[in-house]
Amino acid sequence: MLDIKITKTTSPKAKPTGKLGFGKIFTDHMFLMNYTRGKGWHDPRIEPFHDLTLSPACMVFHYGQEMFEGLKAYKAADGSNYLFRPDMNAKRTNNTNDRLCIPQIPVEDFVQAVKAIVSVDQDWIPTEPGTSLYIRPFIIATEPFLGVDVSETFLFMIILSPSGAYYESGLEPVGIWIEDEYVRAVRGGMGFAKTGGNYAASLAGQVKAHDDGYSQVLWLDGVERKYIEEVGAMNIFFKIDGKIVTPMLNGSILPGITRDSVLQICRDWGLPTEERRISVDDLLEAQANGKLEEVFGTGTAAVISPVGKLRYKDDVMVIGDGKIGEISQKLYDTVTGIQLGKIEDKFGWRVKVD
Repeated sequence: MLDIKITKTTSPKAKPTGKLGFGKIFTDHMFLMNYTRGKGWHDPRIEPFHDLTLSPACMVFHYGQEMFEGLKAYKAADGSNYLFRPDMNAKRTNNTNDRLCIPQIPVEDFVQAVKAIVSVDQDWIPTEPGTSLYIRPFIIATEPFLGVDVSETFLFMIILSPSGAYYESGLEPVGIWIEDEYVRAVRGGMGFAKTGGNYAASLAGQVKAHDDGYSQVLWLDGVERKYIEEVGAMNIFFKIDGKIVTPMLNGSILPGITRDSVLQICRDWGLPTEERRISVDDLLEAQANGKLEEVFGTGTAAVISPVGKLRYKDDVMVIGDGKIGEISQKLYDTVTGIQLGKIEDKFGWRVKVD
């Protein structure tokens, strides 16, 4: 168990009013913990939010040895504060750490740190419908050295940001651009890891999609360039002829926590589910035969993101007349209902913050 030293700010900031947006407003405090080779993780602390002082030679700047996670805290109707499956974020952190040669953080320490910083800044958890407190844990390599090697020192931090509703005007279907030029990841690479390099690799495709009026990019595999992988910020699901289908985890796809939750919920409802390889041709054929009934993404930010349009080269597939599907809406209501304590949590996913 971590012995966390807490130093509270003497100059608390005014809480935001109006639209919150995402990722631009930060709370009063931050969590920090250092790692030194031979000593392990040490000096866990919560301090007033502040800028960092780092050497320009820090290895994170030159070789990208870093990772991050994302989860949320929610305010329930009775005033209680909840997290959603934080142990899964801790386990995924360690999977990413293994790939990037970053030392593991015990799951219980990760969860304790998240609970502690959320508890200190719990007054920042917004209460308007659809809002939440976004939690960003991350680790950077801090050794000042220009050689290509594993850093001997690291810094683990958690910062918090009150976030507005992802869909300000309701759950609206989005347009997805299936990228046929660039690739994001390959098996054996870092596609399954939550690291900044994956997202930097996605930016060029994202710009193309936005320029053509699409909000997200759907990536294909990096070898055959025909199998569906994931969207830039979420995993992808298809309802094909009554069956819920999603690409299987193969090492180049992020193992999303919302993805896993949706699969468990669908199976609990008795819906047939499949995790398998899905090609673009499979989608085009299902659409032509009238069997592509729904498409939706899953992720921490949006929870469920219904897809109304898919573009691949010269083909544009309109899904469900461009409207949200029945299963997409039901899943959104169920996951958010569990997160906010509005419906029974039969899976034991909701974790209370004292």
